[in-house]
Amino acid sequence: MNPTDQSKFPTVVIIGGGFGGLQVAKQLAEKPVEVILIDKHNYHTFQPLLYQVATGSLEAESIAFSLRKNFDGQKNLRFRHTEVTRIDTERNTVITTIGEIPYDYLVIATGSTTNFFGNKEIEHFAMPMKSIPEALNLRYMVLQNLEEAILKPSVEERAPYLSFVLVGAGPTGVELAGALAELRNHVLCKDYPELAREEMKVYLVDFLPKVLGPFSDEGSKAAEKFLHDMGVEVLLNVKVESYDGNEIKFEGGKSILTKNVIWSAGVMGVVPDGVAKEAIERGNRIKVDTICRVAGSANIFAIGDVAAMITPETPKGHPGVAQVAIQMGEATGKNIYRLIKGEPTVPFKYNDKGSLATIGRNKAIADLGKLKFQGFFAWLIWMFVHLISLMGGRNRVIVFINWVASYITYNGGSRLIIRNFKRDELVQKDEQVSKPD
Repeated sequence: MNPTDQSKFPTVVIIGGGFGGLQVAKQLAEKPVEVILIDKHNYHTFQPLLYQVATGSLEAESIAFSLRKNFDGQKNLRFRHTEVTRIDTERNTVITTIGEIPYDYLVIATGSTTNFFGNKEIEHFAMPMKSIPEALNLRYMVLQNLEEAILKPSVEERAPYLSFVLVGAGPTGVELAGALAELRNHVLCKDYPELAREEMKVYLVDFLPKVLGPFSDEGSKAAEKFLHDMGVEVLLNVKVESYDGNEIKFEGGKSILTKNVIWSAGVMGVVPDGVAKEAIERGNRIKVDTICRVAGSANIFAIGDVAAMITPETPKGHPGVAQVAIQMGEATGKNIYRLIKGEPTVPFKYNDKGSLATIGRNKAIADLGKLKFQGFFAWLIWMFVHLISLMGGRNRVIVFINWVASYITYNGGSRLIIRNFKRDELVQKDEQVSKPD
């Protein structure tokens, strides 16, 4: 099927192969519609495990799954590996790098990217982690700085290479801080006998008064204690002022000499050109109604991280988590088909299934409604949920084997430097990677 050909069935174009986009496509399977899925990558990324790719515990391929393979049995779907340059809402057309793709219904499921809040210096020197290429950049930077540290003759000269500052104490920051602490506690002296474990410092920084802000107070306090026990220095109520690649400064005068700043302090929606400016809400998200339809539009929808459904119950919109995207995708796919059939639509209602975060070995937080767990049992829940949520049986087996090996040996992962990371070549697009030597 050529997507530019006229069809007797309505055409639904989905931009983005993340959690939400996949659900829309799944709901339209075997329906009398033509589905065209567009993504700049030909794979789906399981973002909750990106931090394990960044620290070398997992290989990138084990958390990625081919979009074509995922839909090889869905006869009404075609995938296009391309990048969207603009949406022409008047002509009902998506302009891409491979040409124009017309639509009857459009779903924007483009997700989010790192928000540096307009600070270009921090944007250039700090490391984001929202995609596989960014996670690999981070891995290579960490390993290269460890290699560089062993060449320095004094503790003072080694310190900036062995100091890791994570900005943002949400789930990403907490999980990455825990992973780096475990690398220091169990791996550093094995791989780098020239270095003392005490020389590697891990800092977790946030301007809020608690870690894991959206979690319960009980879970937040437990997470902070776990981090403290692992040797992570938690700095709360602290705001970053600047970072020049060598020194991170905070309001109030405190500073840390470091070559390693990882930024997870905020996200913003990835909005394609062509969306009306008056439909853009705070955080660069698209304002939608109760069926995820873009404000002022009759046939364009936005879901997941890029959508802002502002209601009395959700004055700031829904949280940017996978479950929101999945449930919005499911509801939107069903509502689009209802519109096609001329049936009444059903307002979206989010069912919060709880929140999970892992800090490290035998340490996790599980807030599941009224049920709250911390420690080993929460860690088992976290592993089970993430394992069954992965796409592809092969990926589940590989990840499980890696986890078992890491648990038994305290030394999982390969930590190979396949290519060198060069900061001066970093381009601020999540699909860019540093060039090899």
